[in-house]
Amino acid sequence: MDDDHGDGQALTGTHPMDRAAFIKANTLLTAPSHVPEIVLHLADEALPLWQKTEEELGEAGLPPPFWAFAWAGGQALARYILDDPSLVAGRRVLDVGAGGGIAAIAAALSGASSVRANEIDAFALEAIALNITANGVSVDVVSGDLLGGEADADVVLAGDIFYERPLAERAFAFLRRAQGAGATVLIGDPNRTYLPADSLIVVATYEVPVPLALEDADVKRTRVWRLA
Repeated sequence: MDDDHGDGQALTGTHPMDRAAFIKANTLLTAPSHVPEIVLHLADEALPLWQKTEEELGEAGLPPPFWAFAWAGGQALARYILDDPSLVAGRRVLDVGAGGGIAAIAAALSGASSVRANEIDAFALEAIALNITANGVSVDVVSGDLLGGEADADVVLAGDIFYERPLAERAFAFLRRAQGAGATVLIGDPNRTYLPADSLIVVATYEVPVPLALEDADVKRTRVWRLA
């Protein structure tokens, strides 16, 4: 690895076309198990893809390829929205920590007036763009860390975002501010370690098939929550 590339800048030197080509070459365009209405560029296994990301693009210190999997929380959110489009129809939607963009795409398919999908990982941003195109929807892809600011949305979606304490604390504060500004906040989560469940209300429960290599079971009981 070139010593000039620190961890924090590992992705910035990779041309967007290289990322798009890499994603297409190492994933399959397929429907997630719980949301057959949507197709995503998905990988079969996490570790080989992670290793390939570093080896083929020549950059170490890349974040795990979370964008290449339809995580349980995102699938639950997408399912909930597709089953009740009135939740987002005619409203401005923000999907924060969007991963591959499944919840954002579900919102666009359900008649949201505008949808933004936010991520900090350059590969995720490229994957979202490819997934948007594959589903024929209009979604704005927004890069950068939004958690310190305001949501500026009518509906805020957050799937599988409570897996690390610092991120969970910042995310929860952001979601509270969004709620205080009048937004509906929906969280998709299979009870990850730092989920603030005591401050949430369950609105739907699903049994979501997931890759066993990524989770501790091949089916995760996953809930959609609202802020209390």
